[in-house]
Amino acid sequence: MTVSRDVIADLAAEGAEVDHLVADLTDAEWELPTPAEGWTIAHQVAHLAATFRMAATAAGQPALFEAQLGQMGPDFNAAIQAVLMPYLASPRSGLLAKWRAERDGAERALAAVPVGQKVPWLVRAIPAPVLAAAGMMELFGHGQDIADTLGVKPERTDRLEALVEFVTRVWDFGYHARGLAVPEVQFRFEITAPSGALWAHGPADAEQRISGPAADLCLLATRRRHRDDLALSAVGREADHWLDIAQCYRGPAGPGRTPGQFSDGR
Repeated sequence: MTVSRDVIADLAAEGAEVDHLVADLTDAEWELPTPAEGWTIAHQVAHLAATFRMAATAAGQPALFEAQLGQMGPDFNAAIQAVLMPYLASPRSGLLAKWRAERDGAERALAAVPVGQKVPWLVRAIPAPVLAAAGMMELFGHGQDIADTLGVKPERTDRLEALVEFVTRVWDFGYHARGLAVPEVQFRFEITAPSGALWAHGPADAEQRISGPAADLCLLATRRRHRDDLALSAVGREADHWLDIAQCYRGPAGPGRTPGQFSDGR
């Protein structure tokens, strides 16, 4: 990756922020419904635990990961539900402990991967820092769902740099998720960091351009906010269309969020 920060250290810090949200929840609060239809806070944390376990296996035991990947059926949603079940069957204190253990294992395994070495993942082998950035995406999206459920506004920092870079790296995922042809264009992203710094990706002379705050780009690409409720702007027909379909994860797009659902007045 081209980011200036320690991505794995940022992954650990973001994990601690989400942990802070759920550490003192009551049993009843674990069962609160989140904005993701059919998912409680417990589902969100179970998904994070399962994802971090997969990352630890991919980084530390690549042959085992590839064998497990080969056993996953073609039904993406069914596969996700299957990996959640062992975690959801735990008492909520046990779920929290398991998630903490999975996070620790993933962080250690990713940090141990030699620089430049790739690890297997869902679509293709990727460098460990990119897989850590994918973990940041998971924490951001599911953490936002938990925060929305609890009425908390997360504080965003420049730890978002790796996630912003990840979003620009996988800009075509939204097309694949909908069976759309990927346009033969290049995008220019000019994104303002929480600190005010400018993070630019893509050719400076690209005709298709996206600009706006880093947190808003991440909220859009994780499909936790509708574009109408974000301060993002587009120049060019394809760029404007991209704001409608942006997503930075593989699998079905899902319904996303509706205009005004979480509007902050913009």
